[in-house]
Amino acid sequence: MGLTFAAPLALLGLLALPLIYWLLRLTPPAPREVVFAPIAILRKLAPQERASAVTPWPLLLLRLAIAAAVALAMAGPVWNFSSASMTNAPLLLVLDDGWDAAPTWERRMEAARSYIDAAARSGGNVALLAASEAALSPEPTSAARAEEQLAALRPKPFLPARGAVATRLAAFAEARRGAHIVWIASPLDGGGAGEFVETLRAAGRAGASLELLTDARQPLALADVSNGASALEVSALSAGASASGVIEALDDKGRAVAQKSFAILAGQPAKARFELPAELRNQVSLLRISGEAAAGAVALLDASQHVRRVAIVTGGVVDRAQPLLSPTHYLERALQPFSQIFLPSGEDEDQALAALDERPDLLILADAKVAPGEAYERLSGFVEKGGVLLRFAGPRLANDPDDLTPARLRRNGRVLGGAMSWEEPKRLASFDETSPFFGLSVPDDVSVSRQILAEPDPGLADRTWARLADGTPLVTFERRGAGLIVMFHISADPSWSNLPMSGLFVEILRRISAEARETAGSPVGGDHNGALPPWRSLDGFGAIVAPPPTAKPLPPDFSGPADAEHPPGFYGAPGALRALQTLAPGATLHALDLSALGLPARPLETARDAFDLRGPLLVAIVMMLLLDWLALLWLSGRLRFAPVALALVCGLAFAQAPPAPRAETPVRQPPARDREAALKTRLAYVASGDPRIDEATRLGLETLTRILAQRTSFSGGDPAAVDPARDALSLYPMIYWPISPAAPQPSAQAKARLVAYMKQGGMIVFDTRDALTARANAQPTPEALWLRELARGLDIPELEVAPRDHVITKTFYLLESFVGRYTNGETYVEALAPEPEEPGVARPVRATDSVSPVVIVSNDLAGAWAEDKNGEPLYPLVPGAPRQREMALRGGVNLVMYTLTGNYKSDQVHVHDLLQRLGQ
Repeated sequence: MGLTFAAPLALLGLLALPLIYWLLRLTPPAPREVVFAPIAILRKLAPQERASAVTPWPLLLLRLAIAAAVALAMAGPVWNFSSASMTNAPLLLVLDDGWDAAPTWERRMEAARSYIDAAARSGGNVALLAASEAALSPEPTSAARAEEQLAALRPKPFLPARGAVATRLAAFAEARRGAHIVWIASPLDGGGAGEFVETLRAAGRAGASLELLTDARQPLALADVSNGASALEVSALSAGASASGVIEALDDKGRAVAQKSFAILAGQPAKARFELPAELRNQVSLLRISGEAAAGAVALLDASQHVRRVAIVTGGVVDRAQPLLSPTHYLERALQPFSQIFLPSGEDEDQALAALDERPDLLILADAKVAPGEAYERLSGFVEKGGVLLRFAGPRLANDPDDLTPARLRRNGRVLGGAMSWEEPKRLASFDETSPFFGLSVPDDVSVSRQILAEPDPGLADRTWARLADGTPLVTFERRGAGLIVMFHISADPSWSNLPMSGLFVEILRRISAEARETAGSPVGGDHNGALPPWRSLDGFGAIVAPPPTAKPLPPDFSGPADAEHPPGFYGAPGALRALQTLAPGATLHALDLSALGLPARPLETARDAFDLRGPLLVAIVMMLLLDWLALLWLSGRLRFAPVALALVCGLAFAQAPPAPRAETPVRQPPARDREAALKTRLAYVASGDPRIDEATRLGLETLTRILAQRTSFSGGDPAAVDPARDALSLYPMIYWPISPAAPQPSAQAKARLVAYMKQGGMIVFDTRDALTARANAQPTPEALWLRELARGLDIPELEVAPRDHVITKTFYLLESFVGRYTNGETYVEALAPEPEEPGVARPVRATDSVSPVVIVSNDLAGAWAEDKNGEPLYPLVPGAPRQREMALRGGVNLVMYTLTGNYKSDQVHVHDLLQRLGQ
């Protein structure tokens, strides 16, 4: 904390206090006595009024206080609540940027900016260290540059381990002793907190000053989502705090399907149940806690969690007579937690036809033979159209197999104690990586005593999902058309194996039922069950975005939690996606208890980082003047008028006094960067959150600014990174926006500010940078989809490909197109009305001087402009013609000149008419 002054030279007025004191105590000289006879008579008269020869000391102190308050008010005192303003030592800001920081992200950014502003006032350097970027060493830089780096930070959809940051912090503290370290901690313990705290203590013992900020608000999260046969369930979590809220169930288009309230008591997980029809629950793709903008507050659902309609056809009606000996009993018990089961009645053929009439996702034949006829034809069509047929062996199928199986079967099979006997029951082998059962543990007590053998045809090994310990196939599969046939070479009851009585049987059937929606258009086995590429990811705020460049394919045995290489989201291909949750199954939240770790922390002070004291001082001056006036009235004997005057002056004082700042409304001076932008024209760019893209954009605009200064009269300052939701956009004539599909979509408030900026004459250059990957009449690129989503709320006018005679192509250089790292992309500008053909009809006047508020390019302009400190290009060009970089720079010059000068070039065609009007 500290006191600063906007005009410190005004404090010299305090030096005049001794002179004021002397003047206030000054009394007139004593009168000279002259002998006059009548005076002796006058002396006997008692005086009616007495005048003080010396100013009373309380009144003297009051007037000195008034003079001192006037001098202080003229100096512009500001009270800074941040202690960083008291020193110019290097400042290290350590920020936890996991998903648990997302709900209060803006408050954390305000706190960090207050420290950066304080460092700017004291002339110190600032270094940023984000918990998710432990691989980068923090380097001190200017406050303006640090604020741009801060604007590029976004919360990550995982909890970074603080232990990885400890090494970087220790190196910084060792190299810069006496540094001021500020840790803006998140409320959850994501791991490594003890090691990090010990590193902080060591830095403090080495001379660094420490300051810890934390937020008492505990985030909410969702975990353990399951879509059972009767309801969709999810657990709401909190770290030791009671909370309540509403969970929304949304479909894949973001439409609300249902809502359910929950209440967490003393940190105990709260279960929320959505008791909806299975068809409606299958439409749910994600669950979200309403109002909780964090990745942890989102639970994803993929096709494997859909409720399957399963029909079971058994071999004969005798199965129902003795339930414990019936395959139906064990199949029902295993499928019931996640499936809707239909049991048709009748003979084999009648059961099969009745089951197909129910339109199941999975049809099970338990020792049921399929004879040629209507049932056989319809079952074959069911599989060909994408259905999954699951078959179990048994005595009937062993005696007379049919060809609706994935492999040719031998008659009778292999029996314990028979001709093809085993000496003892065989155990199951571990599942291969290509099997959908990979990752399941095989119990030692599961054994097989009888099975139907498959003929060793070529390719049988590639169509095997499970084997016995001796290599004999136990579960085989075959794709037919768009569907799938799976065969268990054992019965579905315990007569051939005790597998149906184990928990492994439930998990195997769960994974096979998941294939019921994943078979169409995607191979089963082989690469399908290998590593899955990222398709869509969650950002730190819980929004679904394109996967970041650092995302890696998901191994089939990955169980979470999410991390930097495997962010939460959907993996695989559309139609066969796998959801990775932010929290691992069975996860719990643990609050970060800094007091237990021996470090004091204070709450985030974002609302009062700086308080202007001039208002209170002016009110105090008025009140002291009032007291001085009342003292004069009392000394003069006219105190009877004092109450009326007191009421009048107090009313005026309170009416003119500035309102006290509310706790949640920060009183901030304009940032130094905004003051500089107001005094010197600067180009700006929107920070995408991707360090590589933002660095290339910054260097590209720096190069363009330098070229403009060399070739034109434009002399601009360093480019600035802006946040549309926070920064004053009107200070920048042109904003370059590199599209990153991993960036979160701007809020509705930010879009409203962008619309106002464009309508007031600003221009935004959107660069999708996808000219090499975009294809005509093909699926839009992720960058194009991101820009489409942004454009829905921006009121963008009708666009057209920039004509060759458009004014944008001739504002400084004569150009045919705008090239960058690539040359094949188009440039889109606002489509203007054609020039009137009728003489005397003037072109319509526009508030923006006919400057298109939007320019859309795809050739990565900034990438072509970017140069390192030695003036060498950073990125290669495609195709890389010798003049391509020069033409890219010329295009950049034209864009800036077009923004600053408008339609002056096109107005040249109206010179004749203008001269005539001037002559008139």
